[in-house]
Amino acid sequence: MSYILAIDQGTTSSRAILFDAQLQVTASAQEEFPQHYPQSGWVEHDPSDLWSTTAATCRAVIERAGISSSDIAAIGITNQRETTLVWDRDTGKPIHNAIVWQDRRTAPICAELRDAGHEEMVSERTGLLLDPYFSGTKLKWLLDNVEGARDKAKAGKLIFGTVDTYLIWKLTGGASHVTDATNAARTLLYDIRKGRWSQTICDLLDIPMEMLPEVRDCASDFGTTRPDLFGGCELPILGVAGDQQAATIGQACFQPGMLKSTYGTGCFALLNTGDTPVRSTNRLLTTIAYQLDGKPTYALEGSIFIAGAVVQWLRDGLKMIREASETQGLAEKADEGQNVVLVPAFTGLGAPYWNAECRGAVFGLTRNSGPEELARAALQSVGFQTRDLLEAMQRDWDRPAGGATLRVDGGMSASDWAMQFLSDIIGAPVDRPKTLETTAMGAAWLAGYRAGLYPDQAGFAEMWALDRQFTPAMSDAQRSEKYDAWTRAVAAAQAF
Repeated sequence: MSYILAIDQGTTSSRAILFDAQLQVTASAQEEFPQHYPQSGWVEHDPSDLWSTTAATCRAVIERAGISSSDIAAIGITNQRETTLVWDRDTGKPIHNAIVWQDRRTAPICAELRDAGHEEMVSERTGLLLDPYFSGTKLKWLLDNVEGARDKAKAGKLIFGTVDTYLIWKLTGGASHVTDATNAARTLLYDIRKGRWSQTICDLLDIPMEMLPEVRDCASDFGTTRPDLFGGCELPILGVAGDQQAATIGQACFQPGMLKSTYGTGCFALLNTGDTPVRSTNRLLTTIAYQLDGKPTYALEGSIFIAGAVVQWLRDGLKMIREASETQGLAEKADEGQNVVLVPAFTGLGAPYWNAECRGAVFGLTRNSGPEELARAALQSVGFQTRDLLEAMQRDWDRPAGGATLRVDGGMSASDWAMQFLSDIIGAPVDRPKTLETTAMGAAWLAGYRAGLYPDQAGFAEMWALDRQFTPAMSDAQRSEKYDAWTRAVAAAQAF
C-alpha cells in the first residue's frame, strides 16, 4: 500500500493523480465536462458530470499505473470551492444543477443583506464578504426557487454540500455526509473563530442547520469507498481541502508570511497568517488555510475570478487561438508601441474590488491592434490583478507578504512570458516549483500523512524543489506607467 490517489475536481475538468511513496506522480487522468449558462451571469454544472468524470478518471489512473486498488493506502480530495449542491438524503438525487462559484445570480440577495446592515456581522464570523461567490446565498436561492425544496429541507429530507461533500457522499454510498474546515470556511455559514456552523447566519438566510455536513480536520477519517467502485477494495478517504488551500499546502507554505498564487480558471493568492485570523481593511478574505489536529491555521486570501479563463475566452469565444500555449508566442510578437489593456471582468471583479456588476472591457485599441496585442493584454491582466491582491495584503499584513517572494502554480504558471511579466509588475521574485501539480499534491500529502506514508510538515517542506526563479527586469518608471494604465482601466470599467 504505497500509493495515494488524489482526486482534483476542478471547474472545467476532473482529474485523478496517483502519487508514489516519494510523492512523485506515477500516473494521471483527466476529463473535461460541459459548462452550462442558463442566463447571463449564471453558471451551472450537472452533478452527474462531476461524479462520472471523477469515478472514470480514478479507474483510468489505476489502470494506467498498472497497479491494483489494494496498492492504494488512501484517497485525498481537493475541489473547486463554493460550488453548491443540494440532494435528497434518501435517494441521493440532486434537486437542481450545481450552482458554480462563478455564478452571480444571488447578487440581489447579497445587496439586500448589505443594505439591511448584515455584512459586518457576517464578515466578523466568517471572514467573508456578502458576495454571490460564496455558497450560503446560493443555497438560499435553491431553497427559495426549487419547488417544494424549503419544505423538504425543513422536514430533514434534503442535505447540502460543496463538491467535496457530494463526492464523499457518492464514494461512500451515502455513508458519510462530511466536509473539512477549509471548505466549510467558504460557505458563508461557518464561524471560523469558533469552529462551528453559525446559527445566526443560518437563521438570517433561513437555512435549516440539519442540512449541513459534519466538519472535520483536513487530515481526518472521511469514510471508506464502496467496495464495488475500485475492484472490491474499500479505500479510506483521509485528506480533504479546498483547491486553493490544497495548493497552499502543496507549496509548503506552512510558515506565517509565506505566500502562494495559483493560476487556474481564476487566480487565488493566499498569505499564511498563522494562528491569528487577520481582519482585512482592504476587502480581502480571512479564511482557514488548513486545520490539523483540531488547530486552524488562518490566511488572507485574494480571489480573482478570471485568470486562465481569459485565455479560454481567446480560444473559445474569439476563436483566436487553438491551444492556450499559443498566447505566449503571440504576446512576444505584440507591438511595443501599443498599450492595450484588457479588464477581464466577465463575471464581475473579485478582490479587492468585489464589484459583481462590472463587466469586461478593452482599452487602448488602435487600427493596428490584433491578436498579438490582445494575447499580451490577456496575459498581462493576470499580473495586474495579482499586484492588486499583493498590495492589499501588504496594507493588511504587518510584515512583507510572501517574505518578498511569491510561489506560483497552476496551468498558467507554465508560461515563462506570463511569469516574467508577473515578476516585473510586482517588482519581486517569482518562484515556480518543479512540481506544478501542487493542488493535487497538497491533497495527497494530507491523506498520506494521515495514513503514515508521508512525513510531517517540516519533512514535507524539505521536499519542495525550485524549477525556476523569475526576477524583475522592468524599470520602476515602466512598472509604474503600466500599472497606472491598469488602475485607470479598472476605474473606467466600473464606471460604465
